[in-house]
Amino acid sequence: MRTRVPSRDLLPRVLRGEVPAVARLLSRVEAADPECRETLGEVYARAGGAHVVGITGVPGSGKSTLVSALARRLRQAGHKVGIIAVDPSSPFSGGSIMGDRIRMQDLANDEGIYIRSMATRGALGGMARATLDSVDVLDVAGFHHVLVETVGVGQDEVEIVNASHTTVVVSAPGLGDEIQAIKAGILEIADVHVVSKADRPDASRTVADLRQMLALGMVGQEKDRTRWHPPVVATSALTGQGLDELLAALEERRRLFAGSEEGRRRLRRIAEYRMLKTAEEILRRRFHEGSAGRTSELLERLLQRTISPHAAGEQLLARISGEG
Repeated sequence: MRTRVPSRDLLPRVLRGEVPAVARLLSRVEAADPECRETLGEVYARAGGAHVVGITGVPGSGKSTLVSALARRLRQAGHKVGIIAVDPSSPFSGGSIMGDRIRMQDLANDEGIYIRSMATRGALGGMARATLDSVDVLDVAGFHHVLVETVGVGQDEVEIVNASHTTVVVSAPGLGDEIQAIKAGILEIADVHVVSKADRPDASRTVADLRQMLALGMVGQEKDRTRWHPPVVATSALTGQGLDELLAALEERRRLFAGSEEGRRRLRRIAEYRMLKTAEEILRRRFHEGSAGRTSELLERLLQRTISPHAAGEQLLARISGEG
């Protein structure tokens, strides 16, 4: 029987970029293993060097294809790249359904690229609960860029803006993405807009529409050279069009982000988001532990409609907190 290696002993190997140690620690992060919490605290204290790029957009917009193409270009530029691909959860196993490690298998043989599929496990916002802890692990393992591909769930997708330094929104011609972006509020969260499948004849229309919407949104605003204005980049993974332009936009965004007031505000928002999401997770866990064995009588009354769902919830919370 193989002895379980403590997380604290995995950390030096993770810091050296050893892939097996990275994989084992990420598995514990995703499983919310209490044993690794102290180690994750040390990881967090050391992290902060990687550029975290969130890539989002509606299903079918070409996010995974763009991530693969972008990772290749970053490798060609000499960077190590970590990819966290957040997939929907199986309702039966809770595991990842789509499995981006299979979809991106052409990258798997590159030692400078690490790909991790991660199930949402019921988390809202198109991201898994453990996403940012996993970003930290890849950060300290020496990955210069960490690409987080969200699940593509529409309105909840905007949560990625609270988890990444740069948010890339991917649209594709012919999907009505421009209207979908307005409905979901995605238009406002983009630091960079990408129109994928630019080799298609209708792509120029999508590019023009997005630029017009962005221009209308800036009416009445003073032009400030220190403020980032989201570019619209047309790309094609088939021909390679626009990928160098996208890399240049990401590098320029990273340069302006570092040390700027806007960058500091973004980092503060990310820190606040992490604190609040962690607090929610702690409360959820305590609620489930505290409600065990306390629901039967209230459930019977609820089924008989002698109590309302709101009143039942209030009474359950009172019992858990010891007030009733």
